[in-house]
Amino acid sequence: MSYRGRAKQFLESQNISIGDMISIKKETVKYRGMLLDRAEDADQLHIVLKMDSGYNVGIAIDGAEVELIDKGEKPEINLPPLDIQRDPEKKDVSIISTGGTVASIIDYKTGAVHPAFTADDLLRATPELLDEANISGKAIMNILSENMKPEFWVQAAQSVADEISGGADGVVVAHGTDTMHYTAAALSFILETPVPIVLTGAQRSSDRPSSDAFLNLMSSVAIAKSDIAEVTVCMHSTENDNQAHIHRGTRVRKMHTSRRDTFNSINSPPLARVKEGKVKIIDKNFHYHKRGECQLEVNDSLEEKVGFIKSYPGITTELLDYHIDKGYKGLLIEGTGLGHCPDHLIPSLQRAADEKVPVVMTSQCLYGRTNLNVYSTGRKLLTAGVIPAGDMLPEVAYVKLVWALGQTSQREEVKKIMQTNLKGEINEKSSSKYFLRDYGE
Repeated sequence: MSYRGRAKQFLESQNISIGDMISIKKETVKYRGMLLDRAEDADQLHIVLKMDSGYNVGIAIDGAEVELIDKGEKPEINLPPLDIQRDPEKKDVSIISTGGTVASIIDYKTGAVHPAFTADDLLRATPELLDEANISGKAIMNILSENMKPEFWVQAAQSVADEISGGADGVVVAHGTDTMHYTAAALSFILETPVPIVLTGAQRSSDRPSSDAFLNLMSSVAIAKSDIAEVTVCMHSTENDNQAHIHRGTRVRKMHTSRRDTFNSINSPPLARVKEGKVKIIDKNFHYHKRGECQLEVNDSLEEKVGFIKSYPGITTELLDYHIDKGYKGLLIEGTGLGHCPDHLIPSLQRAADEKVPVVMTSQCLYGRTNLNVYSTGRKLLTAGVIPAGDMLPEVAYVKLVWALGQTSQREEVKKIMQTNLKGEINEKSSSKYFLRDYGE
């Protein structure tokens, strides 16, 4: 049993284990459901039930009255390997899992959600994939996406490159949603790809009736078969289960904590939509790289010692000086408005420039672009050597700075890289036509 501490003692005293049907009464409210598994490091004071509605509920054990309704069966399940023949008429799509729920399977005896480590697991969970492509699958890591690190971006990039070198016509990367846009940007800069690379995830786990996992995975495979040979993110475009949007990996951001259509393209339209398995380009004037236009390249040298600082009222010079004193090789500042920060930070910014530490300025407004030529503060920042980042998203600029410093340690070369549009991360001109536009139709 994965429960520990007081929760474990409480359940053992009641002769209750994972998979049992129980009822719990708390004051005047009574819950009925199946006891679910939990992580080893989960809260010691709560247990989780799957109710008849299909939703899960967490309940504090303090003061609870518990009744065992039925002992759950826990049979050994040894499924034979699937005997699936490769169809030469279909494209070969590799699915790589880094964690998250989109490529997970459910043990309905215990309610536990497990990562799908093999192609067999994926196809048992989503057999409809066989109608679309020849599927291979493997897990390269199993982490919560908030635990993602630059070294894991390299691991993912190398695994994707291996699949492409092995003949994959497209690669889908299953990823947790919290930091998916960081990984999408990282893979965009690290890889030159002749085939589609699609990141996808799920806001709601596949054991919930409202899960978005199925549509996201099926739509991602459709993109992996298309001619959009870029790193993209594929997720629901509405709260309904009718279509998904395809976002360029350097233009996408998670915008809501729980909505299924949480991912939006910023300062840009989505590349395409997928509806009923069909891919449609949204803006025909939107240039994208097509299948086979380049050879596979991997440029995976990164500099992890890059600071990411948000400007705010009351920010002190100690925050910048700390990073410089600790030997950080670059700083990304998420400034206010057009790319501003308080005047009293300028001596520290000048110090960074004197010590050859590039400082890049973005805007926390997200939409629009930095412009340090409008107000006196901006001009002082330019004089202090701050590098404006155009209309790059702060997260993308941070990832690009990590990558740029991995390519060169020369400040002027880093500046040139940061201000050059490499993967669609910078628009040459500002435009407000994409501001909060609804592309969900």
